[in-house]
Amino acid sequence: MIITVVCDVLGSENNGTTIAAMNLIRSLKAKGYDVRVLCPDQEKKGQPGYYVVGTLNLGPLNNYVKRNGIVLAKAEKKIIEEAIRDADAVHLMLPFPLSKAVVKIAKKMKKPLTAGFHCQAENFTNHVFLMNSGVANRLTYKYFYNAIYRHVDCIHYPTQFIRDTFEGIVGRTKGVVISNGVSSEFRRIEVEKPKEFSERYVILSIGRLSKEKSQRILIEAANKSRHREKIQLIFAGAGPLREKLEKEAEMLPLKPVFRFFSREELIEVINYSDLYVHPAEIEIEAIACLEAISCGLVPVIADSPRSATKDFALFPENLFQLNDPESLAERIDYWLEHPEAKRRASEAYLAYKNRFDQNACMDAMERMILETAEAAR
Repeated sequence: MIITVVCDVLGSENNGTTIAAMNLIRSLKAKGYDVRVLCPDQEKKGQPGYYVVGTLNLGPLNNYVKRNGIVLAKAEKKIIEEAIRDADAVHLMLPFPLSKAVVKIAKKMKKPLTAGFHCQAENFTNHVFLMNSGVANRLTYKYFYNAIYRHVDCIHYPTQFIRDTFEGIVGRTKGVVISNGVSSEFRRIEVEKPKEFSERYVILSIGRLSKEKSQRILIEAANKSRHREKIQLIFAGAGPLREKLEKEAEMLPLKPVFRFFSREELIEVINYSDLYVHPAEIEIEAIACLEAISCGLVPVIADSPRSATKDFALFPENLFQLNDPESLAERIDYWLEHPEAKRRASEAYLAYKNRFDQNACMDAMERMILETAEAAR
């Protein structure tokens, strides 16, 4: 069976959508499917199974997009047709121009279509300074619906939260809720803190350094903590706000670490950290948070109404008030000062992680694609 996966964004695994796409691609290949990948990643040119299109020229916005660590695909009809002509099923990752063009061509070819929902409206409106505009976000969701989702046979929603959000605007859709899942590599292991951190409380936050991820709230909270003199912040990720966040962090006694870690390095960092903080205001699922709790690291999560991550809180102390550094500082101090409560919470999260097993999630994705293809015959 031939399955074509369409990726408007693909390249380094430095963002959630690319990681989700590559996990799906690797899983399907391991199961024996002939997987064809339509994408703009020029480094994949010439590799078997990859159909590489050009990148969109956004003029003055090119540098801005580059700073975000991504490139956007250009819709090239000839390459699209080559990638999907013999496909038994086509899966789209994002509601962007390449996928929009694929929808039109695939419909003419009568190809079964599924699509993942990996982009909140705010992920787009944030870049045009309209993240908090209800009108702009509603119009964005309606555009996504009209361009992509109304035309597909089944939608993959990573969380019930994003399904409810989208359907609250466009109405009922045909879809399934399947987590993107967490790799079994993320597990508790014995790791010693680096010597320079041995007398410090290491607080980790993983994610792109951008406005909607709200890392500045963690910096302000650390400065308000009763333990500010011993708090070592680690921001695992890259993004356009790095320099600004580094400047804001100058108020702290201990200089935070800002860097992108390999998967192996990140697993070690998670396992020697004392606490995980997820301050993001906008989040469809936050696999980064799930990776942390899968290692038994206790999280403190913003209670944002526009984030699915708040649903991962098992105890009231796992939540803090959105964009409130004092509320976050209180939670940080609670967990640092109650080691037995933290130990019990850690054990609870190790049991909770099983529902996000990546192999089970990828099996569910396979079933969705197969059942959709079968129904279309």
